[in-house]
Order: sequence, then C-alpha cells, then structure tokens
Amino acid sequence: MNTSLANSARMVWAALRMLLVLTVVTGIVYPLVVTGIGQAAFHDKANGSMVKVEGTEVGSKLIGQSWNIKGTGKPDPKWFQGRPSNSDYDPLTTGSSQLGASDPTLVKNVEAAKKQVAEFNGVPESKVPADAVTGSASAIDPDISTGYADIQVKRVAKVNGLTEAQLQKLVDDHTTDRTLGFMGQPRVNVLELNIALKELTEK
Repeated sequence: MNTSLANSARMVWAALRMLLVLTVVTGIVYPLVVTGIGQAAFHDKANGSMVKVEGTEVGSKLIGQSWNIKGTGKPDPKWFQGRPSNSDYDPLTTGSSQLGASDPTLVKNVEAAKKQVAEFNGVPESKVPADAVTGSASAIDPDISTGYADIQVKRVAKVNGLTEAQLQKLVDDHTTDRTLGFMGQPRVNVLELNIALKELTEK
C-alpha cells in the first residue's frame, strides 16, 4: 500500500515537473525567442507596418482603408480608391462575402458596382478591372492593380488640379513589380500612393 502511494506520488511529481518545464518553454521562452527574431529581422512588419506622416500614424501598409468623403459612404473623388471591402476594412471581421462566382446576388452586385466605378471615373465599363468591383478574400487588401490605378488617374488629376502626366508618373513610381519577378501581378499600395498625392498637391 505504501509502495503504491509512493509510486503514485512520484508519478504526480514527475508530471507536475514536466508541466512546469513545458509551461516555461512554450509559454515564456518560445514566445520571447519568436518575438525577438521578429523584432530583429522583420521589425517593420512585426509592428504592423505602420505609416507615419509628420509623426502621426495614418494607417498600415498591410491593411486597406476607406477613402470616402468624411461622414458619408460616398468615395471621395480627390483620392485613389481601394478595393471594395465586405467588412468595411475592419481587420477584426475579415472575410469575403462567401458568395459563389455564379451566385445571382454576386453577379448583380458586380454589375452594379462596375457601372458605378465606370461613371465615377469617366471610363467605359469594359475598362473596369475585376479588383475594382470585387473584394479580396481578406476584405482588407491594401493594394490595387495597375489597371485600376490607371483608370483613376484622369479623375484624380482633374479634381486636384494636376496633369494626367503627373498622376501617371506617381502611379508608376509607386508600382511594385511581381514578387521575385514571377509571383502575382504588379500592384499599387493605395495608402502610400495617396500620401504621395497629398505631398504633390501641397508643393
């Protein structure tokens, strides 16, 4: 009986020691090591890739945001617009609409959005690219295609009193090529582009 109790006590003590060791390793040591590596090797991304203008954070390069007229749901014509967002660019409720490509509701919404984008930018519907009327899987994509940026140049230039050549150069200067030269498509970060636009209009 005493031997059985002693063996049980040793097993419990061994289990507690293992629990303590694993708690320290996985709950303290591992997070600290990963955090340290992240801060040392990927400091900007590990801290959210925040963008500052005159010392004030204005957003993240990794998260899209609204460029509507303040207090309304209408897009502001003086800014380049990003992709539509099913979550209103809320990073806490990311996700697509979950509608299939052949879903009548999605088809109807895309057709309506294409008409609105075409009218807003003064281009034919055939020039409206897919990313101008469909959200990304995350709903917070910060980038747009060069095609979507290009169709906005005329409208943004006119509203801000700039030439189309100035705006096109701005878009070209802020275009990121394919990752590693072959992955994905050329893209433009909307936040960085609009910050550059603001700086250009203030010169």
